Amino acid sequence: MNRIVSAARLHLVAPWLLLLPWAIMGSSFFINVLVWRLADMAEGREPGTAGLASLYLTLCIVYVQSMSALLPFAMGLSLTRRSFYLGTALFAGLQSLVYGVLFHGLLLVERATDGWGVGLPFFGGFWVVDNPILQVLVYVVPLLVLAFLGMAVGVMYKRFGSLGLYALIIGTILGFGGLGVLLAWQEGWRETVFGFFTGQSAVALFTGWPLLLGVLFAAAAYLGIRRVVP
Repeated sequence: MNRIVSAARLHLVAPWLLLLPWAIMGSSFFINVLVWRLADMAEGREPGTAGLASLYLTLCIVYVQSMSALLPFAMGLSLTRRSFYLGTALFAGLQSLVYGVLFHGLLLVERATDGWGVGLPFFGGFWVVDNPILQVLVYVVPLLVLAFLGMAVGVMYKRFGSLGLYALIIGTILGFGGLGVLLAWQEGWRETVFGFFTGQSAVALFTGWPLLLGVLFAAAAYLGIRRVVP
């Protein structure tokens, strides 16, 4: 257990990686406030913005870098691949939980200030639920899923190099593109895709279904890291 905790603490050696997602989200928040103020978009009461997604995507990239850069360093300190993986997963879980609690606190401030004084639903939107515990989970689960996705991509990069990463990107584009073509051919976008998403609750969309992806990403990262060389 001490080795797992030690592996988790390795992610604190570069504090700027912890601040980077918030810096990017802060810039997105600043732009959104200006747009809402200048365009007077509060009248339309949009259901939400995509500004918060900037932090989620940045967090994913941070974990790609963590797996590719910190893993050789950890192995140089005689930490096993398994310890490093579990330590990284532990750190990702704690980080996602802290972020989720902070997001919920900012959501409360947003409500109290009527959208930061301009009607901006930056932390709120169609994903808002009444239960505060479920609301935190709605924030936390996607963060954790993207962290595991970043870990899986980072492991693939360490094992297969740039060519493997490019192959993953091309395969993903072809896979989703082929699915889109099939749905368009069958005229199933409205009934199959939109019907599915509109029929789901916010809790199901942001906790239940993402958890399935998170398990797959976590398993892929664990299986892949066992064969990674420094």
